[in-house]
Amino acid sequence: MAPGDVRDLQLTFLPAGRKISAADDSDDLESALLLDSRDGVDDERRRIQVRISGMTCSACSNSIESALKAVDGVFSASVALLQNKADVVFNPALLKDEDIKNVIEDAGFEADILPESSGLGNTPHETLVGQFTIGGMTCAACVNSVEGILRNLPGVKRAVVALATSLGEVEYDPSVISKDDIVNAIEDSGFEASFVQSNEQDRIIFGVVGAYGLIDAQVIEDMLSNMKGVRQFKFDRVSGELDVLFDPQVLSPRSLVDGIHMESNGKFELHVKSPYTRMASKDVEETSTIFRVFISSLLLSVPLFFMKVVCPHIPFMYSLLLRRCGPFLMGDWVKWALVSVIQFGIGKRFYIAAGRALRNGSTNMDVLIVVGTTTSYVYSVYALLYGALTGFWSPTYFETSAMLITFVLLGKYLEVLAKGKTSDAIKKLVELAPATALLIINDKDGKFFEEREIDSLLVQPGDTLKTLPGTKIPADGIVTWGSSYVNESMVTGESVPVLKEVNDSVIGGTINMHGVLHIKATKVGSDTVLSQIISLVETAQMSKAPIQKFADYVASIFVPTVVSLALLTFLGWYIAGAVGAYPEEWLPENGNHFVFALMFSISVVVIACPCALGLATPTAVMVGTGVGANNGVLIKGGDALERAQMVKYVIFDKTGTLTQGKASVTTSKVFTGMQRGEFLTLVASAEASSEHPLAKAVLAHARHFHFFDDSSATTQNDVKSGWLFDVTAFSALPGRGVECSINGRHILVGNRKLMMENGIDISKEVENYVVELEQNAHTGILVSYDNILIGALGVADPLKIEASVVIERLQKMGVIPVMVTGDNWRTAKAVAKEVGIQDVRAEVMPAGKADIVRSFQKDGSIVAMVGDGINDSPALAAADVGMAIGAGTDVAIEAANFVLMRNNLEDVITAIHLSRKTFDRIRLNYVFAMAYNVVAIPVAAGALYPSLGIKLPPWVSGACMALSSVSVVCSSLLLKRYRKPILPTIPEIVVE
Repeated sequence: MAPGDVRDLQLTFLPAGRKISAADDSDDLESALLLDSRDGVDDERRRIQVRISGMTCSACSNSIESALKAVDGVFSASVALLQNKADVVFNPALLKDEDIKNVIEDAGFEADILPESSGLGNTPHETLVGQFTIGGMTCAACVNSVEGILRNLPGVKRAVVALATSLGEVEYDPSVISKDDIVNAIEDSGFEASFVQSNEQDRIIFGVVGAYGLIDAQVIEDMLSNMKGVRQFKFDRVSGELDVLFDPQVLSPRSLVDGIHMESNGKFELHVKSPYTRMASKDVEETSTIFRVFISSLLLSVPLFFMKVVCPHIPFMYSLLLRRCGPFLMGDWVKWALVSVIQFGIGKRFYIAAGRALRNGSTNMDVLIVVGTTTSYVYSVYALLYGALTGFWSPTYFETSAMLITFVLLGKYLEVLAKGKTSDAIKKLVELAPATALLIINDKDGKFFEEREIDSLLVQPGDTLKTLPGTKIPADGIVTWGSSYVNESMVTGESVPVLKEVNDSVIGGTINMHGVLHIKATKVGSDTVLSQIISLVETAQMSKAPIQKFADYVASIFVPTVVSLALLTFLGWYIAGAVGAYPEEWLPENGNHFVFALMFSISVVVIACPCALGLATPTAVMVGTGVGANNGVLIKGGDALERAQMVKYVIFDKTGTLTQGKASVTTSKVFTGMQRGEFLTLVASAEASSEHPLAKAVLAHARHFHFFDDSSATTQNDVKSGWLFDVTAFSALPGRGVECSINGRHILVGNRKLMMENGIDISKEVENYVVELEQNAHTGILVSYDNILIGALGVADPLKIEASVVIERLQKMGVIPVMVTGDNWRTAKAVAKEVGIQDVRAEVMPAGKADIVRSFQKDGSIVAMVGDGINDSPALAAADVGMAIGAGTDVAIEAANFVLMRNNLEDVITAIHLSRKTFDRIRLNYVFAMAYNVVAIPVAAGALYPSLGIKLPPWVSGACMALSSVSVVCSSLLLKRYRKPILPTIPEIVVE
């Protein structure tokens, strides 16, 4: 077997930004090219995710965050209690992965570096993995020495040394350190070294079927050792997991699976294990463990309850319990034995967690549980011993300790179940991916050879897949044969099935409704739309909303405050009893003031619950982001949710947002003696080299005029067919139009500004014609030929059906809509009038849209920008809430806080409405959590006992505490019943 644990080989880096390429601004019917983003990539930052075990409440997560942030070189650290994960960004020149892991473990928690998950915004860093032979090693101390030397080298990300094979594997950045430097460092430490090879590696985890013993495991290891391209592997015989590092240039996962299957004559089957499935199995295991512990505690607590409540009414049983056995009664012995097992056996987990917290200088819920149960247990033992020595028998409270632990475990179990429900959205998204795919294999001549069912995770780019009616599409791809309707509602939220024909793109995880489709896979694994959505939702659920800071602060001082209140409660009741402030009849039988005061103080300790506060925000954010994903609204974090519910202005881009983005020429007029056909051919020839939407509309109109053909023929075909003129000196002029030469004559196609800059005279007849077009929400395009204005065209873009209804609904919600466009003022005002927008900003260049956003932010207002996510990136980034609408398969829009999968304005309403509902739920959770502690602690302290006689035994207080956090989680789960607002539909509006 290849040595070393390869669990944390792959790395995940956090870029500071991403370069955005220039693109045409389709929202401006006159012009414009988008300026490049100024963002770059910061190579001095590295991001990893760590799985943490042992956290019980927000105090735990706060202590870990504090420990990480205190380390020099850590830029940021975010710990997600519900996901049991930490997201850490640090300087790789100062720290390594193991350093982060050690910090968390030193804080008293278990930590594992998670392997790379290719999510949104993550780009692979160009590192190399080199193999080196190392001679002179004789023992494990030598291995540790070499590993320590390698790990301390600048540029080295990871180093693993194997004594058995005398090999070292080093992951390093070749821009910082070379392979010769690594060899020299090993030799300088007294060992022999030589470079073997280096290449980029990949990693995959398989589940092995058919391996049942040591011999089978050895056979698999031998096969892997002889397989070309396998760099390293580790086979866990207990779990049946095979972890393989391989060279993707030599070996693919599918060929590895096929190789093992063929070499073993079909005995061994390898199945790719999804990381989400593996994490889900760990969650199930955790739930099962807590359930078993709870049942054990319950079974031991039932006899205690039976002895206290039932046995006194059964003479025979009661007499047995009262029989003296040594210094104590038989009942006392049984209670002591049962409770000791519960306290120190089952309750061991609380002592360990509390010790972890205290060693780290923090406190959490486990500290309160340990203080309460230990006090009750120690006092009961003391009372027994004191009675045996003095003959004065005080009442014992063994059952209090047992019942407390049992109820706390019940609450933990219910809480784990409820928290599991909050991540249902991700589970449903994961389940969308089909388990298998039908691979079409062709022969050398490209003819059909056979069909083969394979694991869908083994699909490779370029594979041809067959999708039957009623089955799920296994990967993103292009239809190469067949036609069918595809249900994409589970991914995009679009309820109407979409017709897919040859050359149409399809999304993995969607359902083929009717016909058979042959699909060529283009994106697989973590590159698929579904994987990116899952990654985005995960990132959102790990993020913290700013409102969470309040709960974090309260959690940091909660336990010391509660312990202080418990001490004051004890002193208050004890001193009051000593001075005769309350009657002796209040005391329990054979009790005294000390015991009376102690029970009140224990009740205060165990009824207080910081967990409810800690769960108030993250559970609601998890459910809210999940509900959004189910409705085609992807939310990138709790901070985006919090800002969205306070939005005052929503700025809409015009073309493609308020309008359908399908410009068409509605009219044309020639002002000279030129024939209309010749005029349109001139304009089409000039626009043929442009990628602007206007150019495509003009070209389509001219083609239809000449050939009565509405098909979407390509520009290349138009040129080849010969009906377009040859063009020279073509130039696109952002914000104005295009210019070129045809037959040696200068042609300009564009707006007034272009004509005026070139000294072209615009007659009153032309001006009146263009003004009339603009007043009817058309865009006027002027054409000059050989410095003479020869004609004009009018272009219209139909409004979206729901535009006016959405604007009206926003206004009723107290949100002010604004429209910004690069189009002229007359056209902009005509469109705004149709949809009901009062505030219009026209003739704005793409870069100027961000300035418009900032102008609305000056008075502190929260501004949302709705655009197409690409051309409007500067404005989306500048806005407090950026909403990229109609993203479709492009969910990796970094500038946006909300990604609206459908090209439907109703989702803007859904995003704001869902944000408000989510934060209403968060506020309700906080009110409940605060009110619970504010009311419960005084009641437990006995504030109502003198007047109403209400006294909460410690075990009842424990039950209340356990159920309080469950109640908060269940409150958040009610968000799953969210239904987006239903807007009335209206007939389609076309501005002409």
